[in-house]
Amino acid sequence: MIFIISKKIKTDESVNTLVKTAQCMGCFYVESPAMRMLLKKLEVDNYLGLVAASSIIRPGVAKSGMMREYILRHRNPGRTEEKAHPVLLSIMPETYGVMVYQEDVIKVAHHFADLDLGEADVLRRGMSGKFRSREEFQKVKDKFIDNCRRKGESDDVIFEIWEQIASFAGYAFAKGHSASYAVESYQTLFLRAYFPLEYMVAVLNNGGGFYRPEFYVHEVRMLGGSVHPPCVNRSHYANAIYGTDVFIGFGFLRELESRVVERILKERAGNGPFLSLEDFLDRVLISVEQVDVLIRINAFRFTNINKHELLWKAYFFLSKGKKVDHPKLFPPKHQDFKIPELYTTHLEMAFTQLELLGFCLCSPFELLTEPPKNNRGSKDLEKYLGHHIDIYGYLVTVKNTRTHTGKSMHFATLVNQHGQVFDTVLFPPVAAKYNFRGKGIYRFYGKVVSEFGFLSIEVIKMQKQDYVQDPRYADMKTSTKVFENKKAEAKANRIL
Repeated sequence: MIFIISKKIKTDESVNTLVKTAQCMGCFYVESPAMRMLLKKLEVDNYLGLVAASSIIRPGVAKSGMMREYILRHRNPGRTEEKAHPVLLSIMPETYGVMVYQEDVIKVAHHFADLDLGEADVLRRGMSGKFRSREEFQKVKDKFIDNCRRKGESDDVIFEIWEQIASFAGYAFAKGHSASYAVESYQTLFLRAYFPLEYMVAVLNNGGGFYRPEFYVHEVRMLGGSVHPPCVNRSHYANAIYGTDVFIGFGFLRELESRVVERILKERAGNGPFLSLEDFLDRVLISVEQVDVLIRINAFRFTNINKHELLWKAYFFLSKGKKVDHPKLFPPKHQDFKIPELYTTHLEMAFTQLELLGFCLCSPFELLTEPPKNNRGSKDLEKYLGHHIDIYGYLVTVKNTRTHTGKSMHFATLVNQHGQVFDTVLFPPVAAKYNFRGKGIYRFYGKVVSEFGFLSIEVIKMQKQDYVQDPRYADMKTSTKVFENKKAEAKANRIL
């Protein structure tokens, strides 16, 4: 769906509320943790603010230290008059005298250093890569410094502005580039605001975005949708939505062959839904290994027959190597096998989904060997501001970075027990002691801090929590008993 952004969308209250609260999961260029943090710090609630934010987030502005200065000036107008150079403020009043867009380099070089526009453009182009070594660029740099000195500027001011240009220009967006990004962001935000479930399913079908698919599935649930595993009668290759019911597509099944999916969809479209497992096997050419995948993911749950019983039926029905590649003239007769009573646990289903989909459709907190000791979440951060908090989170994403001295530190985004996100930071001393060991649930102890109104946790201690043993490869009675005891305790504590 393609449409041109209108003034109505730009001023739409629902859309701007999403921007201001950073509820941007799945939306172009504004869904990452860094962008979400910036939007909250800037309190962006309009299109032009998003245009600026789209460029401020670029590495150049952050590296030059001007991202923080821009936020300070944005939130405290008096600081602009105090800190901004009068010439810079006069040529960049909309951005508080801070270089935000690539063409700002030309403006500064022309108006502050009295370079002509051609020389200013040489400076802009020279800031990227190997062009810096050219003799022409060095001459322009020398002229920049000499002109500023002749105008009476101090070396401190000259070289401060030069360093800002040097660290900024190679990574900056042109304003038109930022504006076009903001246009697409507003279009996707409009769809999320008014067609939230449909839009999130479309994001999944488009291959996702910044996050793993499971977090867009999680967002569907947070938006009021019910997510179901693949079904031979309801699913398509891509994810499908019926009202508020979302059916995971066959394409998410890692072990299911695309040609098998094509046969299922073609047969269902031509001759109607499947009535039973036997009806399916009579009509679709499929190997026992492939039907095994469908049964294990519970794609025949409409039959109301336990999946273990269905597996026995399938293996009896499809003897090794037996395939029927032509339609039957009359409905075949099937032998009625006597199968002992079998059952499937919720826990077993979760681990099967982990294997076949890459994620489970229940809360991962239900898989812990021990339930969380508390039910604190994002809603509690403000209450603990300036104090220490003990909190659990399911890992969404980690950004590993280094300080200017080369020491490692981590920024991590997690989902709490209530489905809301929160952010943590592990400074070098803590990062040296603790590492994130892949997907899973972690318990944190740290101090809640606020920077420009954005709350996060400075981690002091961290521990990864253990999942229960996969019941498919363990003693079923023991695993089920552990799970039921854990679930009862969690329910009592109102955690799950």
